[in-house]
Amino acid sequence: MRTIVLASTSQYRRALLEAAGVTHLAASPRFVERHDAAIAPGDLAIALARGKAESLAGAYPDALIVGADQVPALGARVLGKPGSREAAVEQLLALQGRTHELHTAVAVHDARARRTVSRAVRHSMAMRALTRAQAEDYVARDAPLDCAGAYRVEARGALLFESMRGDDHTAIVGLPLTAMSALLLELGCDLLEA
Repeated sequence: MRTIVLASTSQYRRALLEAAGVTHLAASPRFVERHDAAIAPGDLAIALARGKAESLAGAYPDALIVGADQVPALGARVLGKPGSREAAVEQLLALQGRTHELHTAVAVHDARARRTVSRAVRHSMAMRALTRAQAEDYVARDAPLDCAGAYRVEARGALLFESMRGDDHTAIVGLPLTAMSALLLELGCDLLEA
């Protein structure tokens, strides 16, 4: 079995792999994210995931490297990581009572073959109506300052939503395991045989 490297230090992505019994290493990607507004949200998520995975090829020349990224979009507006409490509250107030799309991409780079395969998964996220006080309280509790869209569905953020519709609930947390497994299989790695 080839070494699988997760190009992320996210505890949530690692927890998904661990829960699925996937033996892996985790490393911080050597990639600077650039959000190009001219690119469709799903394509942007794929570009970011590919960039992360491919950035570690030199450090792990025989590995299968997994990168993932999420891009929430409200209509044509792409939402990034808020970075501050004030910006997080404003993002939540922009999303409250509305439905937005969450695009989660996964890319697997075969460093040995110098080949990358990728896929994006889309979820429709209907957020309940919120008051400013509720948004402020949520941000104070979950501190989603490094989360695009300003929510963590793997924590208290799940309570912000009326519904989350899509094919792979793990994508909402940040790593679509169904898509990742299919991509690894395409590269000759069957996780059920590990």
